[in-house]
Amino acid sequence: MRLEQLLSTLSGAEVRGNTECEISSLVYDSRQAKEGCLFFCITGFRMDGHAFAGDAVARGAVVLCVERDVEVPDGITVIRVPDTRSALATMSACFYDYPSRKLKMIGVTGTNGKTTTTTMICEVMNRSGIKTGLIGTLFIQIGDTVRTSRVTTPESLDLQAILAEMVSQGMEAVVMEVSSHALSLGRTSGVNFDRAVFTNLTQDHLDFHQSIDEYFGAKLKLFRELGQGPEMKSGAMAVLNIDDRRTKDILACLSAPSLIYGIKEPDADFRAVDLSLGAGGAAYTLRTPSGEYPVSLSITGTFNVYNTLAALATLFTMGLDMSSCIRLAEEFHGVKGRFQMVRQGQDFAVIVDYAHTPDGLENILNTAREITSGKLVTVFGCGGDRDRTKRPLMGGIAARLSDVVIVTSDNPRTEDPEKILVDIEEGILPEKKDYDKVTDRKSAILKALDLAKKGDTVVIAGKGHENYQIFKDRTIHFDDAEVVQEYFASKSSPLSIKGGNF
Repeated sequence: MRLEQLLSTLSGAEVRGNTECEISSLVYDSRQAKEGCLFFCITGFRMDGHAFAGDAVARGAVVLCVERDVEVPDGITVIRVPDTRSALATMSACFYDYPSRKLKMIGVTGTNGKTTTTTMICEVMNRSGIKTGLIGTLFIQIGDTVRTSRVTTPESLDLQAILAEMVSQGMEAVVMEVSSHALSLGRTSGVNFDRAVFTNLTQDHLDFHQSIDEYFGAKLKLFRELGQGPEMKSGAMAVLNIDDRRTKDILACLSAPSLIYGIKEPDADFRAVDLSLGAGGAAYTLRTPSGEYPVSLSITGTFNVYNTLAALATLFTMGLDMSSCIRLAEEFHGVKGRFQMVRQGQDFAVIVDYAHTPDGLENILNTAREITSGKLVTVFGCGGDRDRTKRPLMGGIAARLSDVVIVTSDNPRTEDPEKILVDIEEGILPEKKDYDKVTDRKSAILKALDLAKKGDTVVIAGKGHENYQIFKDRTIHFDDAEVVQEYFASKSSPLSIKGGNF
């Protein structure tokens, strides 16, 4: 693409040099620079791309996009803009010929429930004959091809490339998780959404955002921009959880129409009533604008009822037959690491879950308590280099809702694992509950399994689907579910296992 075509998408840019050159690719990592590329100097949190401008030129970059002056050889075109991240998003959409305009785009945001909701929507749409791609925390799915995700929502350039690939592979729709980081950093700028879905908002990511209000403000951006601008699609709609107090703020800034779902609010367009929760699933009556339907799920928990309401309400707005959608949703068996029941023939329950926020942990433990006849044993930790204020909150929740708590490492990263445990312990002590601190995560899980007896439930929270553990100087393979499976495999007869005394 000619540079002048890309420049036509920007306003207020200062350009020095040849604008008629051909651009072979867009790059924001100098190591990926090649002949004929345009390199964006992004000011990051740890590194500044301006320091690598020379390296990019040496590798073949012919154009630099900068926020401040850099030394470059003669013949290199320089584009100076106020914000190179914003320019990257705008020019990436143009470079890949605006792929989101050719797809039905569904964006799901919120603290909890994004992965389950997006996966269910994608599965139901594909099984309904609508070729649908998925972009999320666990993976990126394009048809039969699945690859691991590095982040929940990719950088704008990568996102536009993925969407273009989906168009070329014949996808008709895309459902994606939209994180607060992505919204704050403009990664989804240039993406035209048909649907914006809100699950809930609780404390999270306060290591990145300065306050819960700033965190919500990032989420709000998705809804403020929905259906706005001359290039936006007609028919855009929001799907909102009316039981979350922040929804009223979304409605106040929303110009697009909305459909609301919930359990508590009688006026919800999509409402679940007569809930019944058990270890094997959940059932409820779904009240919709088109009538009432019985729903019997293979996944359980009130939080999963909300997730299915979000998914079904979204599918309804897309014009799909509700009876068929419910049937397909009933066949949905959940997502790895999201209230994952690890069944190895034992006579007590083991649940692996990604819950890493106060609200997420509370939801999981409340659900586990509902299906537990014996004692509830909880193993969890908190990540290092992340929001410290949630650590005692989660400690208090775990102690209040569990019979026994074993605090352990999550991904300590550069922090001292034992100091993280002390932060969590501050919330446990006032509850005066039985607890232990076991820094090594595998040892903590094994201790919980040894303690469990018939009718008990062991919840292992925090890492869920992750198959690694990050330390200051290394990253190792670690999978909570694998540790559980190996534990039972080492026993000649799982049903003969006797737990210890609490």
